[in-house]
Amino acid sequence: MENLKVFSCSESAEKFTDEVCEYLKIEKGEIKRMKFKNDNNFVQILESVRDKDIFLVQTTEPPVNERIMELLITIDAVKRASAKRITVVLPYYMYSRSDKKDQPRIPVTAKLFAQLIEAAGANRVLTCDLHNKAIQAYFNINCDVLTGQSLLQKYFDLKNIENKVVVATDAGSSKKAYKYAEHFGCPIALVDKRRDGNDDKAIATSVIGDIKGKNALVFDDEVDTAGSIMETVEVIKKFGGKDVYVGCTHGVLSGPAIERISKSNLKELVMTNTIPLPKEKQIDKITVVSISELFGEAIKRIHEETSIGELFDTN
Repeated sequence: MENLKVFSCSESAEKFTDEVCEYLKIEKGEIKRMKFKNDNNFVQILESVRDKDIFLVQTTEPPVNERIMELLITIDAVKRASAKRITVVLPYYMYSRSDKKDQPRIPVTAKLFAQLIEAAGANRVLTCDLHNKAIQAYFNINCDVLTGQSLLQKYFDLKNIENKVVVATDAGSSKKAYKYAEHFGCPIALVDKRRDGNDDKAIATSVIGDIKGKNALVFDDEVDTAGSIMETVEVIKKFGGKDVYVGCTHGVLSGPAIERISKSNLKELVMTNTIPLPKEKQIDKITVVSISELFGEAIKRIHEETSIGELFDTN
C-alpha cells in the first residue's frame, strides 16, 4: 500500500488517525498546521502526494466551524499537490441535524457542507451512521456510510446481560430497535410519547411491552444534550425496568449532557470514538469503544478497489 496516505486534518483527529494507521500498518502522513496572528489557518503537506490515494481524517470537536475550515483547506492543499484521489473520512458528519427545511427561511446546512466538500476537490466521502440517510444523496460523489451497530452488538454480547429487552425510544426508532432485538434474540418494547397540549415537544408517558424486572437496552445514532434519552431511561425505571443501558454511535454530549447522565438512573452509556471525548467528560457511567479498525478496513478496501458491502452487515 505504498500509494496510500492517511493524513489528520487537525489535532483533534490525531488519535483517531493514529489508530487507523496502526490498523493499516502504515506511517501517518506528515502535515504542518498553524494559525497566523490574524486567525487565518495555514496547512502544508510535508511529503509528496503526487498520484497517491489520499485519505483525510477529520473529527468533530469544538469549535466545529474551525474543524470544517481545517478540512476544506487540507483538501485544497492535497488537490493542488496533484493527488490521484482524495477521500474525506468523517467519523461524524457535521451539521447532520440541519438536514431539511422544516421552517421558513432556514438553511439546509448538511447539504451545504456536502457541496463545500465537493467544491474543495474531494472525490469520495467515508462517514458513519448519518442522522438522516437522505444526507448520502446530497453528494454527487461516492459517499459510503458505515454503521456502529455491529460494534455495539459485540460489546453487549460480551457483557452477557441476562433477561434483557430492547426498548425503542419512539415509534420512529422501532425499526432499528427490532434489528437489535433480532440479533440478541430478545423481546422489544416501545416508549410511548405524546404531545402535551400546545407544546410541540413529545413527552414520554408510558412503555408499550413487558419490561418489568428486565434489563433494558436502548440504542440511538447519537446522544447530544441527553435530554430525550435520559427521559427514556427514567420512564423505563418508572415502569419497572431493572438496569438501563444506552448504546450510541456518536457521543456528542453537549451542554448539560454529562450532568444529566451523572444524575440519572442510567447504568451505562456505551458509545464509539467517532467524536473525541475530552477528559472533563470522562465519567464512570460512560464507556468508549473504538470504531477506528472498521474505518481502517474500509479505507483498505476502498484503496484496493474491493467491495466494502460486507462491512455494512450487522448480523
